[in-house]
Amino acid sequence: MNLLLDTHIFLWSVLAPSRLTAPVQAALTAPDNTLWLSPISVWEVLILAEKGRIDLDTPPGAWVRTALKQCPLREAALTHEIALASRTIQLPHNDPADRFLAATATVRDLTLVTADHRLIDAPDLTVLANQ
Repeated sequence: MNLLLDTHIFLWSVLAPSRLTAPVQAALTAPDNTLWLSPISVWEVLILAEKGRIDLDTPPGAWVRTALKQCPLREAALTHEIALASRTIQLPHNDPADRFLAATATVRDLTLVTADHRLIDAPDLTVLANQ
């Protein structure tokens, strides 16, 4: 299975693995699954750190680089097709980061791993819910 990690799932997998449910932990560690991370999630981590909403033990840029080296993640690069899809995907809200993550999952045929009920309940989006 190809899994796109929502930003909070990425953070929890590194900082607070106990927040992940057993099915999500199993999926993230299953050798046959491929884990993907969008640059949007890196951007969100940096913003959360700048705003003081998360506490990292090193400067945010260094923390992200270290976390990316430690985790077997592939980069789900943004494309023009993803940008176009971000404006047409049906979501109950207009959060730009969520729109890009949902569009990335849709265009790249990835399962979005999330605890966000707004994404879990979105039509036409394949999710692995952390609940």
